[in-house]
Amino acid sequence: MSTEQTVTTLWIHPFNGIAGDMTLGALIDAGADFDKVGAGLAKLGVDGWSLHAVPIFRNGIGAVNLSVEADEGHVHRTASDIIELVSAAGLPERVTRRATAVFGALAEAEGHVHRADPATVHFHEVGGIDAIVDVVGSCLALEQLGIDRIVVAPVAVGRGMAKSAHGIIPNPAPATVRLLEDVPVRGLDVQVELTTPTGAALVKALADDFGPMPGMTISSSGFGAGDNELEEHPNLLHVVIGEAAISDHQQLTVLETNVDDLSGEYLAHAVSQLMAAGALDAWITPIEMKKGRPASTVSALVDPIEAERLGAVLLTETGSIGFRAHGVARTALERVMVTVDVDGHAIRVKQTELTTKAEYDDVAAAAAALGRPARDIAREAELRSRDV
Repeated sequence: MSTEQTVTTLWIHPFNGIAGDMTLGALIDAGADFDKVGAGLAKLGVDGWSLHAVPIFRNGIGAVNLSVEADEGHVHRTASDIIELVSAAGLPERVTRRATAVFGALAEAEGHVHRADPATVHFHEVGGIDAIVDVVGSCLALEQLGIDRIVVAPVAVGRGMAKSAHGIIPNPAPATVRLLEDVPVRGLDVQVELTTPTGAALVKALADDFGPMPGMTISSSGFGAGDNELEEHPNLLHVVIGEAAISDHQQLTVLETNVDDLSGEYLAHAVSQLMAAGALDAWITPIEMKKGRPASTVSALVDPIEAERLGAVLLTETGSIGFRAHGVARTALERVMVTVDVDGHAIRVKQTELTTKAEYDDVAAAAAALGRPARDIAREAELRSRDV
């Protein structure tokens, strides 16, 4: 039997992208106390910066533009440096956990792009004090507002090329694209970096669900403004806060099609492509069709709002001429992702109230680099995660 509870929910609407400063600005506009956020940030023990929140208008809409002035110059910090700063600050447990998860996600993405160990990769732009203030400040604001659940609408990204510490790179940036894997996105014909790596990391690490505004009783809302004024779209991030009743049964959709003319390699490829495109799960079931022909059912578990798009992926990868769709209710334990260090290697660990599981890709990379059995790396990471 399903149960229902009311939780304070934040809906983030990144219709024109998302960045760290826009997130913190929107949360302050929605009611987070600017002075208390500043007091929490002061506990990081980093001097030479100041935080400013300026009320402005974009296309006639009132918003808060957040900016950080820093005197520290071009500082390159590693993931370990930043996580140590946050962990030693004595912040509320959920603030520390959320901020650590964001920087862990950033480290994994930057490490993947630069083919480097996530724990030691230099963050360049996102390692400066402004990004640290944006991330930790946003997590402090979430705590002040009592946010228990975060739902994010599809994230807008731009196109073209952008400048970075490494020179000219594609827009959206490679690290941003990596962070937005498994996240619903939409492209806008705008040659501006609409979504930054910091904004994408906040979504990746903190979102509990994706989709349109959930049913809730709205208590407040706010807008955070980016620095650029765009002709095509208001450069704003919209957030809405309210009390939402949630059930432990999540309504999802199963897509499936029967195929009898694909080899095992192509069936496996179809499953991997469905997962890469955003399916929550995908699998193959052996079946017997008419006249005793051996065949397979290719199935995918998806969010209902993604059914049409992922149905097209299913048809493309299997060559089928149609698919079936039916609703299911899924019960899932709440989970969090924490990052721990094992001999200098960042290992992400997924935790629920009943289980602790180290991420295989991180474990395998660390095992190969250290020459240790993967199961030992996983066991050590899982044990260390209990203290995070």
